[in-house]
Amino acid sequence: MIWNVPFITVALLIAIGLYAVMFKRNLIKIAIGITIIESGVNLFLITLGYRKGGIAPIYTNLPSGVKVPEGMVLPVPQALTLTSIVIGVAVLALMLSFIMKMYQHNKSLDSHSRRLKG
Repeated sequence: MIWNVPFITVALLIAIGLYAVMFKRNLIKIAIGITIIESGVNLFLITLGYRKGGIAPIYTNLPSGVKVPEGMVLPVPQALTLTSIVIGVAVLALMLSFIMKMYQHNKSLDSHSRRLKG
């Protein structure tokens, strides 16, 4: 039996992140859980694009429209992962700024403490 370590790691990262999001009450821990899920998804994208013995699809002299040779790795998962990292950093910054504002307003990082003023 061959163990596929990257896919097992992806499943563990996503499971740990989901646990933090679903069962933790601290807003910082929830943000960390979302970031762990994002890391699992990024690892999944990179694992999908892996090809043993493959070379990077850069610095080639192939004309446009030519099919990718067998020895090259597909560049789409790498591009998607880079895009996901940039979006993830922006989302994390936005989440942390919301958490700071909620802390200033409620004086608590508990996700279940809601004081509505009417």
